[in-house]
Amino acid sequence: MKLTCLQENLKRGLATVSHAVAGKSTLPVLSNVLLATDGGRLKLAATNLDVGITHWIGAQVQEEGAITVPAKLLADVIGGLPNDRVTLTLDARTQTVKVECARYTSNIKGIEAEEFPIIPTVSDRAPAVSLSPATLREAIDQVAFAAASDDTRPVLAGVLVRLRENRLTFAAADGFRLATRVVQLPEAVAQPQEFIVPARSLVELARIAADSEGQISLTMSPSGGQALFHTENTELVSRLIDGKFPDFERIIPSQYLTRSILDTAELAKAVKLASFFANPSQNVVKLTLEPGGELGPGRLVISANAAEVGDNTGEIDGMIHGEGGQIALNVKYLADAIAAIKTAQVALETQGSQNPGVFKPVGQEGYVHIVMPMSLR
Repeated sequence: MKLTCLQENLKRGLATVSHAVAGKSTLPVLSNVLLATDGGRLKLAATNLDVGITHWIGAQVQEEGAITVPAKLLADVIGGLPNDRVTLTLDARTQTVKVECARYTSNIKGIEAEEFPIIPTVSDRAPAVSLSPATLREAIDQVAFAAASDDTRPVLAGVLVRLRENRLTFAAADGFRLATRVVQLPEAVAQPQEFIVPARSLVELARIAADSEGQISLTMSPSGGQALFHTENTELVSRLIDGKFPDFERIIPSQYLTRSILDTAELAKAVKLASFFANPSQNVVKLTLEPGGELGPGRLVISANAAEVGDNTGEIDGMIHGEGGQIALNVKYLADAIAAIKTAQVALETQGSQNPGVFKPVGQEGYVHIVMPMSLR
């Protein structure tokens, strides 16, 4: 193998695939990145056996070949080089890659490419759906954080992806909150599908989408055990989680007793102030909804109290219709829900202190975020 490419492109490509490199593994090759010539381009690939990322960059290929080298070492070396042309030359006998750039030369020992796991690639199968990078990234950002952070219940560590008719639905829940986002598709899907993707894989996909311009397509592997996401230069393949996702639609309340329209930025500011006092006290923040009269607006009072620290109260005006009342929520989950809403106003729908709070963006359909209540004290 001998090829030349730009340092900037190689650095960016290594950064893209490095998120799939195994942190700790009994297989040394999983700590490596695969370098292989492929159709006049340089292919970079990494996998931890749960998720695999493959990225292609332009290169002038003089000799074909493939090798795996330690991912962190190569990234550090390439990152320290000047923005110039980089030449990679493989000595097949010693399995060593010579890295030359300007007046710098490094030799990095590697492991044979044959030992690297095969990462599935998008075959000739038609994609199930294609989305713009901006839409996909926004949907993932609004949902994936609500998945469970541990694997005690594996299905809750994933995001449900459901394709039905002309709708793509993402849903995530950790037992204390639920986030769902529905994306309208330009045309109906060929066949309904439902599967659970690890939340970590979708977070990586959102990161890749941030650097993509063309459509991102989703294809299922022939076995149905993996989902493949394809952009113009990058592919991500993720294993799927076996199991049945909870019937989240039953959790979403169909009615409310109080509906409040609040300024998103003002609410975020008041919640952040309250969090300084809620954190030492089991993260409890109390919301008191006071409907307005015929002439004036209503108001929301946000309060937090920690015996050993002190207390905080904030008020914001809002259009509050209905009975009013109080609800106590986890301040972190409340802040996360507000941060996921990108519209200027947010709607909060409640049915009393024992029922969840339902957050929706005002002026944008398709997103619902539910936070379960805590006991009022």
